[in-house]
Amino acid sequence: MARRKDSPQKAAMREMMRDYLKNNDINIKDGTDVNSIMRDMMSVLLEGALDEELDEELGYSKYDYRNKETDNSRNGHSNKTMHTSYGDMDVAIPRDRNGDYEPQLIRKYQNTVTQDMEEKILSMYAKGMTTGDIESHMRELYDIDISDSTISRITDKILPIVKEWQERPLEEVYAVVFMDAIHYHVRSEGRIVKRAVYIALGIDMNGKKDVLGMYVGENESAKFWLSIMNGLKNRGVEDILIACVDGLNGFPQAIEAVYPKTEIQQCIIHQIRNSTKFVSYKDIKKLMADLKLVYAAPTEETALNELELFKDKWESKYPKIYKSWHDNWTTLSTYFKYPEAVRRLIYTTNAIEGFNRQLRKVTKSKTVFPSLEIYFEERLTGRNL
Repeated sequence: MARRKDSPQKAAMREMMRDYLKNNDINIKDGTDVNSIMRDMMSVLLEGALDEELDEELGYSKYDYRNKETDNSRNGHSNKTMHTSYGDMDVAIPRDRNGDYEPQLIRKYQNTVTQDMEEKILSMYAKGMTTGDIESHMRELYDIDISDSTISRITDKILPIVKEWQERPLEEVYAVVFMDAIHYHVRSEGRIVKRAVYIALGIDMNGKKDVLGMYVGENESAKFWLSIMNGLKNRGVEDILIACVDGLNGFPQAIEAVYPKTEIQQCIIHQIRNSTKFVSYKDIKKLMADLKLVYAAPTEETALNELELFKDKWESKYPKIYKSWHDNWTTLSTYFKYPEAVRRLIYTTNAIEGFNRQLRKVTKSKTVFPSLEIYFEERLTGRNL
């Protein structure tokens, strides 16, 4: 009897399943039994659809020789193991004698049936699992034997998407762009070398945060950043209001060469780290308290006064600290021009370092990447913030 909201198709399927279970004395006790039945059903449906495909290809149905208008004919079946969410199943793929038939429902090199299987694999890969981990996980959770090469073929499907993302057009104006590099070990020509991954993260005029690009180079350099600035320009970025960077030499000049009106804010946290890494343990607490009076001052004028007081107190013992702050003051003090809410956003590169932590989280299982291509594939699978 059909249920009130059942469609005619669902009612017929319900009746068919009831007869199937009853006539074959099948008792469903747990999810494993359900998966087994679902595999059988899926196999029957796929084989039926493939036979229909071949009928269409040949132009006549099985045994209907009177309507045959071709010298081609059926030539049995070949078995193929398919991976599904319900486990592995065997499917009989029909063949033709001339070898002209190319199945469309299950293509020549396809060995997964449902899209969700590929999405599961991509999701696990994006979260940092190795191909070996995924292979083991699929076997334990879904009772599916899937090889490293199959997983690699699935993950390779995202490479065109990655390339499209890397070359996509950008907004004309960004309010803030954070720029930083993160380093990884990569195997290159039989050697393990260190490579820098340059990252640009922008906040547009509507306050939306977006990773503008990721670029692999050798050691971090202002020259490479200059090429990145030109790349952003070519992708449609006409202006950047504020650029937040670390203390890399030549970085401000590289930005100004492409965006001369952009204001540069050097990361205060990086400056503090560089200033205090050689300070004696017994002095660090007092020195940091005096330094805080500089960078936490309410106005730039007050900050400059506090910097002079800092010089009088500490220059004799730590002369390089005052010199560094004084020489870089132009790019260290930009945030004083803005209200408190904007200051908190731009005086450090915490926004992009937060993104870097996400990258570290999903790459911690890899001590060395086999190639730069694999690095990009793995990092950009989950590219959106």
